[in-house]
Amino acid sequence: MIQFTNVFMTYPSGNKALQNINLSIEKGEMVYISGRSGAGKSTLLKLINLIDRHARGQIIVNGQNLERITRKRIPIFRRNIGFIFQNHRLLDDRTIFDNVALPLIIAGSNHQEVKRRVQAALDKVDLLSKINSYPMELSGGEQQRIGVARAVVNRPAILIADEPTGNLDPMLSWEMMKLFEQFNQVGVTVLIASHELDMIKHMNKKIIILNKGRILDSNNENKELLKN
Repeated sequence: MIQFTNVFMTYPSGNKALQNINLSIEKGEMVYISGRSGAGKSTLLKLINLIDRHARGQIIVNGQNLERITRKRIPIFRRNIGFIFQNHRLLDDRTIFDNVALPLIIAGSNHQEVKRRVQAALDKVDLLSKINSYPMELSGGEQQRIGVARAVVNRPAILIADEPTGNLDPMLSWEMMKLFEQFNQVGVTVLIASHELDMIKHMNKKIIILNKGRILDSNNENKELLKN
């Protein structure tokens, strides 16, 4: 499903964001990417979704070599990937319905299909009652869940979240992680970047630890490394 082979990423500033990354994530897996700020977590996720394309090495996603995907075909490629940002990036002047519907409208879905899928996605995150509200009328936790609904409305094969609990309190963070587990249980491959190792180690899922652009641990044997 997702494979990195000898991947290096250096920014124009000279910062080595990723160094010789080799990893494999199988279809239907749920994996956490952890590490301190600046470890390379966000960079890795952006490469998978073609937000960034300046890496050396080979990256395979859904059987496609990302180096061979033209700029014109990127929107089509992204239809199979749901991406959740830390700050959720909702449009404040649009209703919740409009925000969640956006990926479907871009994909050319008809009105009835858009309505049905938006309602289903909002129901999944327990916010169907907010369908006509605006983002600023919602709490931070609710806004983040709307971001999740928007990411899954297209029924992606892969769901990626970059620090989705960064602005949430511990209780809401735990609820968010359990929500991701629900999507994983129906076959969605889930990849989450989080620095909150104390929380994710209790999720009993695969953890890949990054430090200064390198993989320190990908087999859950040395999770104490980041506590020092």
